[in-house]
Amino acid sequence: MLELRNISKQFADFCLADVSFSVERGDYFILLGESGAGKSMVLETIAGLVAPDSGTVLINGRDITTEKIQHRRIGLVFQDHAVFPHLTVGENIAYSLHGAAMSREEKHNRVKAIASELGIGDLLARRPSTLSGGELQRVALGRTLIQQPEVLLLDEPLSSLDPRLKGELRRLLRAIHRKGQTILHVTHDYEEALSLGNRIAVIHKGTIIQSGTPAEVFHHPTSEFVAHFIGVKNFFAVSLVSENQVTFAYTNNNVPVRIVTDVTGEEGFILIRGEDILLSAMPVESSATNNFPGTILEIVPNAGGVEVTIDLGIELHATITRESLEKLALQTGKTCWVHFKATAVKFINK
Repeated sequence: MLELRNISKQFADFCLADVSFSVERGDYFILLGESGAGKSMVLETIAGLVAPDSGTVLINGRDITTEKIQHRRIGLVFQDHAVFPHLTVGENIAYSLHGAAMSREEKHNRVKAIASELGIGDLLARRPSTLSGGELQRVALGRTLIQQPEVLLLDEPLSSLDPRLKGELRRLLRAIHRKGQTILHVTHDYEEALSLGNRIAVIHKGTIIQSGTPAEVFHHPTSEFVAHFIGVKNFFAVSLVSENQVTFAYTNNNVPVRIVTDVTGEEGFILIRGEDILLSAMPVESSATNNFPGTILEIVPNAGGVEVTIDLGIELHATITRESLEKLALQTGKTCWVHFKATAVKFINK
């Protein structure tokens, strides 16, 4: 439906470089990246606010790279809402209908319908200065959705909202998507990406470095940057060595980690999820083939329970429950044993 082919744009100190991806009809597509990665520039290129130096933007196979903004059937909601302060909520939403071939009553009915859908039907006579951040975002959404765009572009729509309002707007965006709206949403928040998107592309320094489903991107990052960006802490540079038909991944400081892979003699990285690591106070019989003693450096509560950092030549981060922490009587500075299966170790070729 929406396709970018080799979009490049050079600015003084930044460039988009051969950005290519496609968004299918009905997708909730997330463009994920750090601040300054080029996310907003990609949206502005699609919307027609920025002209690329090279490359093509297509909608349903039609080249819109040089088309006027108003002919693209693209709706863009800016991060700062960009509502008109001198107009009421109703007038802001109706603004996009100026010049449309429809009666005043038809425009009024469409404004009422979209406002009701967005939960701001009782705010139509209010001015933007009297609204909360969440209400302003809904007004901006209404002004864009009333155009019935082929693709809705969202530029960091949740970044300025508190946690409660973020939750409300996420539910609203899911509802809009369920009604069939194709959405391209840019964010730096990987939790936001996980909770909303069915497809994700990661952009770094103006280049798409990985794309796929949330499961593919978050469970199988293909680069050190992606792993660190999405919060995977157990990510180490290694060299693979086969010994008696058993493969070990040797870290830079020579810790041998047993791994199941058909690859041998390669350099790359290993990834171990904190949830796949078991801890014990003493050595135990286990099906795990990786068993190491280590010193507990830090114990920090997190959303999944408790994160325990252990020094075993590499710093490994394990996620366990609070009950397990108490049962094992783990303490900073004490020795514990770390266990994880060879199949829990993922290799990423360099």
